[in-house]
Amino acid sequence: MFLHTHPYEPFLFPEATKLIVGTLPPPRFTTGDLKPDDVDFCYGSRNGMLWPILDRIFNLQLKFENNQQAVLQRKNFLLKQKIAVCDIVESAERMKVDASDLGMQNVCLRDIIGHLENYEEIKTILFMGGNSKNGPEYFFRKSIKAHHIKLRTVSDQVPRIYSFELPKTKRTIETVSLTAPSGAANRAVGSLDAYKYQKSLNVAYNTLDFRVDQYRQFFIS
Repeated sequence: MFLHTHPYEPFLFPEATKLIVGTLPPPRFTTGDLKPDDVDFCYGSRNGMLWPILDRIFNLQLKFENNQQAVLQRKNFLLKQKIAVCDIVESAERMKVDASDLGMQNVCLRDIIGHLENYEEIKTILFMGGNSKNGPEYFFRKSIKAHHIKLRTVSDQVPRIYSFELPKTKRTIETVSLTAPSGAANRAVGSLDAYKYQKSLNVAYNTLDFRVDQYRQFFIS
């Protein structure tokens, strides 16, 4: 059994207004066996789409290399845009050493609600995926039961939007379940009417373009 621990501490700071929440990076980030074009930071996998998406939205001219300059580019961007990162999974066990969310067992979760109570400027959670089993929204829903928190539906259209009230500070937090920035979600994207419509207008339109359009409205606000 492989113990898949999260290699990065939450990237949190007092000015943050948005919080990115995912699950775990691929196991090679835990073992330290990074590829030359991985970046040793949150969502730094060579196969991940989050940073390529943000690179296009904000014209960042990011480096996709395993060096400190690439890490600093990403940290500086997050600080400037007031975006924090705290993946919800602290650790999980795996029979098979891969990045599948479904393969996670005996999952230990981070205290997202506690962080929201402590970082009082955060108003929005951006989930890197929806409510499918072992996705970030799925685990968040499980974790808030102990706090007797219920999500209220704001929009039932993809990306689904919910809101809730924090138990201590009584602040209202909005959550947005973005399409996961991984290739595993491409089939689901291809089945969406919104994607099919854009594809009918432009045959070159692809699943990355769809995510760029979707993410833009929530990262730029």
